[in-house]
Amino acid sequence: MIQGLKNKTTSRRNFLRSAGLTSTALFLGMYLPAGAKTSKVVNLGDDVDEDGIEMNPWVIIDTNGRVTLVSHRAEMGQGVYQSIPQIIAEELEVNLKDVHIKFAQGNGKKYGSQITGGSSTIRGSYKNLLKLSATARVMLIQAAANKWKVPLTECYAEAGNVFHKPSGKKYNYGELVTDASKLHVPDNVKLKERSEYKLIGKPLLRKDAALKTNGTAGFGLDKRVPGMLFACVERNPRLRGKVKSFDDSDARAIPGVKDVFKVTMKVFNTDREGVAVVATSTWAALQGRKALKVFWDDSGFEHINSTDIYQRHEDILKNKDGLVFKEQGDVNSIFSQASDKLDVIYQTPYESHAAMEPLNCVAYYQNDKIEIWGPIQAPDWVQDFISKEFNLPAEKVIVNMTFLGGGFGRKAFLDYPHEATLISKQIGVPVQVVWTREDDIMQGPFRPGMSYRCEGVVNNGKIDAFRMKLAGQNMDNFQSDDRSKPNESSSEGFLKPYFDSIKNISIQDVPFETPVPVMWWRSVYASTNGFAYESFMDELALAAGADPIEFRKQHLNNDRLHKQLDKLIEVSGWKNRKKNEGYGMAITECFESPVAQVVKVSKNPDGGIKVDHVWAVMDCGWYVNPDIIKAQVEGSIIMALGAATIHEITFKDGLPEQHNFYDYHMPRITDIPPIDVFVMDNDADAGGVGEPGLPAFSPALTNAIFDLTGKRIRKLPFSLAEI
Repeated sequence: MIQGLKNKTTSRRNFLRSAGLTSTALFLGMYLPAGAKTSKVVNLGDDVDEDGIEMNPWVIIDTNGRVTLVSHRAEMGQGVYQSIPQIIAEELEVNLKDVHIKFAQGNGKKYGSQITGGSSTIRGSYKNLLKLSATARVMLIQAAANKWKVPLTECYAEAGNVFHKPSGKKYNYGELVTDASKLHVPDNVKLKERSEYKLIGKPLLRKDAALKTNGTAGFGLDKRVPGMLFACVERNPRLRGKVKSFDDSDARAIPGVKDVFKVTMKVFNTDREGVAVVATSTWAALQGRKALKVFWDDSGFEHINSTDIYQRHEDILKNKDGLVFKEQGDVNSIFSQASDKLDVIYQTPYESHAAMEPLNCVAYYQNDKIEIWGPIQAPDWVQDFISKEFNLPAEKVIVNMTFLGGGFGRKAFLDYPHEATLISKQIGVPVQVVWTREDDIMQGPFRPGMSYRCEGVVNNGKIDAFRMKLAGQNMDNFQSDDRSKPNESSSEGFLKPYFDSIKNISIQDVPFETPVPVMWWRSVYASTNGFAYESFMDELALAAGADPIEFRKQHLNNDRLHKQLDKLIEVSGWKNRKKNEGYGMAITECFESPVAQVVKVSKNPDGGIKVDHVWAVMDCGWYVNPDIIKAQVEGSIIMALGAATIHEITFKDGLPEQHNFYDYHMPRITDIPPIDVFVMDNDADAGGVGEPGLPAFSPALTNAIFDLTGKRIRKLPFSLAEI
C-alpha cells in the first residue's frame, strides 16, 4: 500500500499486482487536509505530490475497465459487501457486477476508523463514496471529451462507457483511464439527485450471497498459511484465576501434538491465563487439550452468583444515589410532593454473543514483523494494540480481514489476535487458534446484566417528572481506572425529543462492578435500556389513561417521528384492535435511526402466549438497499426474541452455567412470527441499520402481553409458555 512519496511507486505497483489490476489505473483516494471540514478527492497517480498524506478508501479503474473498491470495513453479514458497490456503481455509472471488493488491511492513519460497529459503515462513509465515484466519472468523461475534441456537455457516461451524444461514438472506461489519470481532480462535482438513482434505493441481490453459498467466500477458519500449525487453549474458566500447575504428559502423547505451554492474553486491563496445545491439526489440538490436567488458583477474588448480582443491584438502586448523567428541572421537589407516583424495577440478563462462527485467528510472528489473518471487526485497533504489546512499528504489523460469520461486537475485541500472536512467537511458525463453542459462550466478554429503577409522576395526562437510575457494569471501566464518570450510554435508546417535552428528568448511573468481563453486544446499552425506558413509558401512558402511541406522540414534538408513528398505526392495524388480542408498541433510537414496533400476541390454546405478528418501521434516512435493511431488522428482532424469552448467561460460584446451544438455546424457525418491515423515505442523512432494530422488540412484546393478560413483565428473560 502507498506509504508516502518516497516509496509510492513501488507500493502502488505492489498494490495493483495484488489486486489483479493492470499497471496503469485511475487511482483515486480521499483525505482530510489539516483544518478542512470536508474530505478532498485526490489522484494517486505518479505525478501527484502526496508526501505526508495518508489516504482513505480507494476506487481504482484499470485499462481493462475493471473497477476495484478497497473496503476499509468488515463484512459480517450486515451487507456492506453489497451496499458499498451499489453506491460506487451508481455515481460511477458502471454495471454493479463489474465492481469488485478488496478488503483493506488494518491502518488507522490511512483509513481513519475501521471499526465495524455502531452501525457506522454506510452512515460514516456514504457521502465520501458518492463524491469519489462521481469524481471518477467526471474525469473519465473529460478524458473522452478531450480525445474527441468536443465539449464536455456533449458527453455522458453509462454502463462503463462514455458516449458522444451527437455522433454515437463511445469509449470503454478502460480505454480512458490512462488519460484520465493525468487530469487535475475537479472540486465539488455535482452528485445525482435522489430521483435520478438507478441502483441506490433498489432491492438488488447481494454480491456476497453466491460466495457464501458456493463455498468461495473466505472466512477466518478457511485461512491457510504455509507451515501453519493449529492450537487450542485451555483457559481459566474464571477470568482472574491463575495457572497453578499442569500435567501435559497425556496431551503430548496424542498423535500430532507438537508442544504444550502456558499463555497469558490481555483482556482489557487484566489477564486471562491458559495452557496452549499446538498440533498439526485442529482435531489433534482439541484431543490434546482434553487430555490436559490443569490445576487453577482461583483465590483472591469474588466467586459471584447471578442471584447475588441482581440483589445487589436492587439494594444500591434503593439506597444509593448515582453519578448524574442528565439532570434538568426540579425532579426531587416534584417527587417529594407527589401523592401518587410510579416506582418499579426492570432487569435484563447477561448474554453471550454466540456468533455462528466461533472465534479464530491466524498469526505469524517473525522477528521484524507480525502478520495476522482472521474475522476481525477492528483491524486498526488490532494493529495499534499488537504493535505496542510487541514493541514493533505499526507498519510492521499487518492485519488482514476475512469474512466474518457474525460478530455483534465480540470480534472487535483484541484478546484473540493477541493470544494467537503470543502462541506463534513461542513456536516460531504461523498458527491458527480456534475457540470451541464452549469457549465462546462461557468465556465472554458478555453483554452486562442490568437493573433499572424507574420513577414517574403523571399530571393532567402528561409526564411531570421522570427519574431513572441504572445499575450494572460500565463497559468503559474495563478500559479506564476513572470511576468518577457515569456510564456514557445511560440514555442510549431513549429518544432525544423526550428531553424537550419532559421538563423534569433525572438519569443516574449507580456504580457497580464484578469480575465478569463485559463488552458491546448488538445495539450496546440500547438493548437493555430500551426495555426499561419503553416498558415504563407504557406504564406512564396507562397512568395517564392514554393510548400508548398517542401518549408518545404527545411527548415527541418531532414531525419526522410523528410520521413514523402514523405509519406504524397504519401498517399494524393499531386502531382496529380486537378483543382477545394483545397489542404492544415501543419506539427506540440508537445510532441515529429510530425504530418503532408493534407486537401482536394471543393466548396459545395449549397454554402460554403466542407471538402472532411483528410490524417494524425504521427511519434510517438516506439508504442504499431496502432488502438489506429488512434483513437486518428481521435479524435484530429474532436476536431480541431470543434474549427476551429463551437464553441468558447465569453464574454460579463465579462460573457461567451455560456451555453450548444445548443449554444456551437459540430461537428456532418455529419460534419466529411473521415480521413486516417498512422503511421510511425522507431526505435525512443516513443512520445506522445493523443494530437499531433490536431494542424496541422486548418492550413491545411485554407491553403486548400486558395488554392481553394484565400481567406486567419487568424481568428478562421469561418463558412465553409459562405466562
